[in-house]
Amino acid sequence: MLGYGGGPSTIPLVYKEVVDTYKWMTDEEFSDLLAISNTLPGPILTKMAGYIGYRVGGVIGMLSALISSVLPTVLIMIFLIGFLIKFRDSSIVQGMTSAIMPVVGVLLLTLTWSFVKKSKKDLGWLYAIMLIVVGTILYIMGVHPAILIAALILFAIFKPNQKAGESS
Repeated sequence: MLGYGGGPSTIPLVYKEVVDTYKWMTDEEFSDLLAISNTLPGPILTKMAGYIGYRVGGVIGMLSALISSVLPTVLIMIFLIGFLIKFRDSSIVQGMTSAIMPVVGVLLLTLTWSFVKKSKKDLGWLYAIMLIVVGTILYIMGVHPAILIAALILFAIFKPNQKAGESS
């Protein structure tokens, strides 16, 4: 219900509850879930809710999470669609929409920064900055996110191990 602005605006809210509040997942597990969810077709919140629900409560947990993530939005949209259509040209409604965009941007930026800090800790600044720059360039060039994620997975598999003395 608080996901005004689409699926991406709900990611920081889900992250806060799943990682910080209930500790159902670690930062790394949530990052992996987010990456995989972005490569699959369909709404991101639904995919994430289904997986998290299954992980926490099995099939019943998955069904519960899917219903609770979809049903409120459907009911609110049914209730509000008439109102939104009636007042869509209103300067107040347009102002509200314009004001929400920066808030969603800040929420996503905050989540991104937490992932950058985690990457720095796990990979070191050199690899983290290199991956951010290469990923940004490929995104600007229009490379599909699934290809970018596959490349990053290959990088993670084949990158040299930073800890000396470890054997695979």
